[in-house]
Amino acid sequence: MTKTAVVTGASRGIGAATAAALAEDGFDIAAVALPDAGRMAELSAAVTAAGRRFKPYALDLARLDAHGPVLEDILREFGGIDCLVNNAGASVARRGDLLEVSLESYDRCFDVNTRGTFFWTQAAARHMAAAPARPGVHRSIVFVTSSNAVAATVERGEYCMSKSALSMAARLFAVRMARHGVGVYEVQPGLILTEMTEPSKSRYDALIAEGRLLEPRWGLPEDVARTIRTMAAGLLPYTAGQEVRVDGGLLLARF
Repeated sequence: MTKTAVVTGASRGIGAATAAALAEDGFDIAAVALPDAGRMAELSAAVTAAGRRFKPYALDLARLDAHGPVLEDILREFGGIDCLVNNAGASVARRGDLLEVSLESYDRCFDVNTRGTFFWTQAAARHMAAAPARPGVHRSIVFVTSSNAVAATVERGEYCMSKSALSMAARLFAVRMARHGVGVYEVQPGLILTEMTEPSKSRYDALIAEGRLLEPRWGLPEDVARTIRTMAAGLLPYTAGQEVRVDGGLLLARF
C-alpha cells in the first residue's frame, strides 16, 4: 500500500536521515527544503534505492505565500499525506548576550521555527482531516523541536523561545487531530552532530567530556530518524502529544 511522508528541512542532517529511514519503511518522500540541488540528488538516490518515489520541493517556510502551491503539488503528485515531519528550523544569527539579540535574528527564528511551521502544519492538517483513514495505515504528524524547548540557553534565547512555542503547537495539534485518527508527537533532539551544531562543537565536546550525558557521545541524525520512524509506523499505541527526548540523558534531572 502506498504511503507518503512529507519531510521539511529534508536536504541535510536530521531531515535527510529521516527521509531515508521512512523510505526504507515504505513511504514515498516529498522532500521540502531550501534550494540545495546537490544534497537533494543524494537523498533522491537513497530514497529510490529503497524502491520509493521521491520529489524535491524548494521552499522557505517563512514564505507563507509559497506554502499553498507546494502543498497543492504534493497532493496532486502523491495523492495525500500520511506522515508530516516538521523538521525545518533556523538557528540564531549568532550566539551572544540576551540583551543584544537582534530583531532580524529573533524574527528569523520565529518566522521559520514557529510561525512558518504552524501554518504549514495547519494547511497539511486540513487535508489530513478531510481524507478518510485507510485501514492499516497509521497517520502522523511529528514536530522536531529541541532540548532547548525545555532547557534555557541564554546565549540563544530567541531560538529557545521559538522551540518552546513549537512544543506547545505539538500538543495543540495532538488534541485537534485525535478525532481524525492522526497521531501527533514531538521529538526533542539533544546534542546531535549536524551542520547546525558544528559551530559550537568544541563547547559541546567539553560538556560530553564532563559527563553531562549518560551516553557519552554525540547523537547522530540517524538516532533521531529511528525515533521518528517508530512514530510514523504507529508503534507507540495509546500515546498522544508525547515528547520523546533523543538526548543521551542530557535533560534527565540528577543530583
